[in-house]
Amino acid sequence: MSQSHPRISKAVIPAAGLGTRFLPATKATPKEMLPVVDKPAIQYVVEEAVAAGLDDVLMVTGRNKRPLEDHFDRNYELESALEKKGDAERLAKVQESSDLATMHYVRQGDPKGLGHAVLCAAPHVGDEPFAVLLGDDLIDPRDPLLKRMIEVQAQYGGSVIALTEVAPEQIHLYGCAAVETTEDADVVRVGGLVEKPEPADAPSNLAVIGRYVLDPAVFGILRETEPGRGGEIQLTDALQKLAADESIGGPVHGVVFKGRRYDTGDRGDYLRAIVRLACEREDLGPDFRTWLRRYVTEEMQRS
Repeated sequence: MSQSHPRISKAVIPAAGLGTRFLPATKATPKEMLPVVDKPAIQYVVEEAVAAGLDDVLMVTGRNKRPLEDHFDRNYELESALEKKGDAERLAKVQESSDLATMHYVRQGDPKGLGHAVLCAAPHVGDEPFAVLLGDDLIDPRDPLLKRMIEVQAQYGGSVIALTEVAPEQIHLYGCAAVETTEDADVVRVGGLVEKPEPADAPSNLAVIGRYVLDPAVFGILRETEPGRGGEIQLTDALQKLAADESIGGPVHGVVFKGRRYDTGDRGDYLRAIVRLACEREDLGPDFRTWLRRYVTEEMQRS
């Protein structure tokens, strides 16, 4: 039976990482500001939150992350210059990022892991469910994952995590969920979570990806969670406790996502994401695809 649960209005975006896999580009530029075609990766994430109805966005940042705040703020000098030039198209693009959402910022003083970053959001979130979006996973707006997760949370309460099927030999790169089926084909009940298991020990081939809708009870668990893998406070450990004891914060469900997802977490996938998105752009796609076909053909002939 459908139940009524508190409406979700706030999104939390952890963005305090050092981006070491992209050095030296990230020595002075936050990883989240690296362009994916012509927008920084972080803007895609904020746009996703807003499209799902969450226009109150808290970004958890760290040192050297000031460009994130600047990007979502007004730039009056640039806007004035574009207005004087009569460049309405670029002016609209510049203003778009500052008009997207009500943005808030909090610093994660010490890099103690994703669980600690989420805990930094507790004063802002308060006692209500909220969404967490990780910037390495870009979800195609034509496949609205977060909106579906919010619907599932409204139906069942508790927390909801995003899952995707991966090849067994890849499961050691992810958190992995032990699940039971439900009446909905794309929804599973999560009974447990294992962080980066060996393939032989994995309870399924369902990997956790970077979208969560969390009950505020997670904050109490995170405050008591000891550092785990890598000496960091792991969000997976807190979710495991929620899944094991429904009385703490309700059940944990998963939405099995089969849509388009662009992984910008490492250099190779970042480049592939740019190519895929550029190919699908109406303004760039036709010429870019023509060049790409020619380039691939030439490379094949050389080999």
